[in-house]
Amino acid sequence: MCARLFEKGAFTLSFTVPAEWAPHKAMWLGFPSHADLWEADLDEAQAEVAALARALAGPGGERVRLMTGHPDGEAAARRLLGDVPNVEITAGRFGDIWLRDTGPIFAGGKAHGFRFNGWGGKYDLPHDDEVAAQIAQASGVPLVAHDFILEGGAVDHDGFGTVLTTGQCLLNPNRNPGWTEAAAEAALAKALGAKKVLWLGEGLQNDHTDGHVDNLARFVAPGVVAVPVAWGRGDPNAEAYDDAARRLAGATDARGEPIVVVRVPSPGWVEGEPGEGPIPASHMNFLIANQAVIVPIYEARPGELAVQALEQLFPGRAIVGLPSLAILTGGGSFHCITQQEPAL
Repeated sequence: MCARLFEKGAFTLSFTVPAEWAPHKAMWLGFPSHADLWEADLDEAQAEVAALARALAGPGGERVRLMTGHPDGEAAARRLLGDVPNVEITAGRFGDIWLRDTGPIFAGGKAHGFRFNGWGGKYDLPHDDEVAAQIAQASGVPLVAHDFILEGGAVDHDGFGTVLTTGQCLLNPNRNPGWTEAAAEAALAKALGAKKVLWLGEGLQNDHTDGHVDNLARFVAPGVVAVPVAWGRGDPNAEAYDDAARRLAGATDARGEPIVVVRVPSPGWVEGEPGEGPIPASHMNFLIANQAVIVPIYEARPGELAVQALEQLFPGRAIVGLPSLAILTGGGSFHCITQQEPAL
């Protein structure tokens, strides 16, 4: 484990990024809108996102701000969700629905936007680099544009200035060439008030994000990190899960408190298209709403066990498991297509 606590006075920011379990003013949600991208999975993906929107607006206690990226997507969203209370449908411009990565990170009363290069040049789609500004304008908060590449799914926050990330993604030369741990830490401290960075290693196999941490490990409370444990024989990510747990064991957060690691059953091997091997399915891509936690489910049995584990970790919130296989064909799940707007 390599982690450094930044010296007092090195940076003067008076804010940190709120933890996801802090109260939200709204939850932004991307709606599948482009038939040429989603092809045969479009209808099912739209149905899964609509179910997520209903869960967020209902048991989740959220004001849902649903962004569509094409007139056809807006029409489908209004057909599926037009009469659902607390769901606002907004016509926007995006390449695809991954608002966690293209949208801003809210902190200190501002929307912090970052350069976006299609996950290291893999998917360069029109308007994705405009999403942060659109959301900031619609939210009525100033946009602060930072001159380095960062996706929101690459970092997780505990509300006290501790940031969880993976070296595979953040130090990948396809993002910010030449970045070292020290350079990345300095950038996160200056932009987002980070006080300590906890570095994990490799993310999930076949994850086009190059190992986003929101598929691997998540803060669930101050000083508590959930990490998957392999499910079934041949879990493709068993080694990555155990390595993350080992790195966190004995680590401390920005407050100097020890990190407690809680293991949550993984989905195991979830097969992709023929010949493609496993797809990066993860129960860690859950979404913490005001009154609920929404968990992506891929197979019934490990999904049930993951829900039970999260019920122990979030006793004040309902745990809702919803299908996410069609969304995953696009590369991510519930956390990837959302971005919370904190109440403060």
